[in-house]
Amino acid sequence: MLLYCGVRFVGVDVGGRRIGLALSDPTGMLARPWQVVPAADTPEASAARVAACIAPFIADDDGVAGIVVGLPRRLDQRDTDQTAPARLFAATLARLTDRPIHLQDERLTSVEAEARLAEHEPDWRKRKLQIDAVAASIILQEFLDATAAVPRPTAFPGKPDSEC
Repeated sequence: MLLYCGVRFVGVDVGGRRIGLALSDPTGMLARPWQVVPAADTPEASAARVAACIAPFIADDDGVAGIVVGLPRRLDQRDTDQTAPARLFAATLARLTDRPIHLQDERLTSVEAEARLAEHEPDWRKRKLQIDAVAASIILQEFLDATAAVPRPTAFPGKPDSEC
């Protein structure tokens, strides 16, 4: 498989109190938890906070090819009360960052994140501080795995892949 340079992605788990952020490696293959930021009073204000956090990565040599935002859905795929605010958050983030936004089903990611953290951290208070970033990394990794077979163009068209 040919690896492309400049295809870093950011994963976002939007919550009412906290927003988890994850980053992929520059090849766009592996996601890792990054940080948790407090949510603002509105989805638009929360998007502005996240845009400010990821601005240095957008300006970096590896760039950010896209942002993956978790979309809350019920198990039967119907919208929840958090689906519309998540869509508004994503639309605002797209406008603020000028990057493509990918909506990714986030069903059960918090449950999976809690289970993963519980294996290594017995203190629930410490797990609570990390759960949103771990959920964001799960959302991002699911997106990366689902799109791994799709060739991704380099974020910098003038730079051949052999120069990564």
